[in-house]
Amino acid sequence: MYHMCRPRPMNETKKPIDFPCSYPLKVIGKNSLEFVAVVCAIVERHVPGENGVSYSTRLSTGGKYLSLTATFQAESREQLAFLYKELNHHELVVMAL
Repeated sequence: MYHMCRPRPMNETKKPIDFPCSYPLKVIGKNSLEFVAVVCAIVERHVPGENGVSYSTRLSTGGKYLSLTATFQAESREQLAFLYKELNHHELVVMAL
């Protein structure tokens, strides 16, 4: 017997994040060394040095785009807001999730 997943109602909110926590941030842009350098510089500006950041990358099927995941210890909602704002305003970033 199969069970169907029940879709979440539109008015149901997500559980708030408890800080500090390990946070995976995925950033997508065109596949270039400049994109990687820019994203790493932005992330490291917003993440204190003693916490450290680990990075992983993945190419799109056609090789045109690159997703870079930065995992770090997030300290606050404000830290994430400033980080997302700077990333999303950079011309090399297509999307930050």
